[in-house]
Amino acid sequence: MIETVELTKNFKEVTAVEDLTMTIKDGEVFGFIGPNGAGKTTTVRMLCCLISPSRGSAFVNGMDIAHPNDRIKIRGIIGLLPETPGLYESLSAQRNLDFFAQLYGLSSTVRDRRIKELLTTLDVWDRRNDPVAKFSKGMKQKIAIARALVHEPEILFLDEPTSGLDPQASLTVRNYLLDLKKEGRTIFLNTHNLDEAEKLCDKIGVIQRNLLALGSPEELSSKFWGKATVIEARSLTPEMVRAVESIPSVRRVDLAEGKLLVELDRPDLNNPLIVRTLVERGAEIEYVSELKHGLEDIYLKLIGGPR
Repeated sequence: MIETVELTKNFKEVTAVEDLTMTIKDGEVFGFIGPNGAGKTTTVRMLCCLISPSRGSAFVNGMDIAHPNDRIKIRGIIGLLPETPGLYESLSAQRNLDFFAQLYGLSSTVRDRRIKELLTTLDVWDRRNDPVAKFSKGMKQKIAIARALVHEPEILFLDEPTSGLDPQASLTVRNYLLDLKKEGRTIFLNTHNLDEAEKLCDKIGVIQRNLLALGSPEELSSKFWGKATVIEARSLTPEMVRAVESIPSVRRVDLAEGKLLVELDRPDLNNPLIVRTLVERGAEIEYVSELKHGLEDIYLKLIGGPR
């Protein structure tokens, strides 16, 4: 579990993160989204014990990031993919991973097994003996991901894990993260890829120095827009719209292009009444679905669009 309480980081006159309070449960995939400079990377650096907070507190698996002994223990149970790969470019992919695996105290047998597993999964095994300097940005990113996972950490911090990867490689990484999720691994993911966050994450935090929102994609959608039903039908008339508007649980009705958008309380209970009302007046129902707002809608509502 990761817990923060009023976690704050100042850099001279600039406040990068302010009063961050949240909890990430064991086994959750948490996505941190926000614009450049919003405080995502600074938060990860504090939680990984790379920098100290200016005030507030944070705990990783019950260990205090401000306590010297706990900081050492935290570093042993986490894996970190930073913004930049930071690999030894004169060494091969295999030797890079072997070096870092030794730092974590893995035996030679375990090191060999883990390195082969990771490089095979990430489709780099055939290039294992090549110097990293010869790799593309995307290939280096794969090696950095493997390095973060080589010691099978309990908690994984990933800062833009698919940055620089082509669509096929990005899919490979996302599928691997889904496998880790099934294993119950806790993952903290910084990303600008909202579609990726929506597919992977159990919980989303939207940050712009302060935490603007926290919850599952479904909870955030419901919080900012409420419940709405979309009804597609033939032969919709203004009289039908008025009949739906008269239903006590309905708060708003819009008709456009053969679709009826109905904002209402308790759709699970009241959708059948709306459908029955329309059918009794001659509407030919084609589809009934829930209106869902994606993370892009949530992000733009909180952060704002282009200026």
